[in-house]
Amino acid sequence: MAKKILIVDDAAFMRMMIKDILVKNGFEVVGEAQDGVEAVEKYAELQPDLVTLDITMPEKDGLTALKEILSADSDAKVIMCSAMGQQSMVIDAIQAGAKDFIVKPFQADRVLEAINKVLS
Repeated sequence: MAKKILIVDDAAFMRMMIKDILVKNGFEVVGEAQDGVEAVEKYAELQPDLVTLDITMPEKDGLTALKEILSADSDAKVIMCSAMGQQSMVIDAIQAGAKDFIVKPFQADRVLEAINKVLS
């Protein structure tokens, strides 16, 4: 059965890029969200196997959403995405419970590598 993935990014074209990579590789994209508030709601509603979560977003940033998702489901599998290769953000995300980190612009093979590693 295809693994269900929730894509969270405030940029529609980034969501589309990730979705394209995932669908072509047999994953099911069960939902998309454009900010952290929506991410937390959709996670609870859709119960995806994995979430790709942008760090920098309006309303509620990815780190805050990550912590809320994990407090609701300690087994949540979340991969953070960010254009900013800031070491401190990566460390904060991993310490908060993110399973991996992808830097934009995405390489399709890196996205798949991270997702397959986290889901296995």
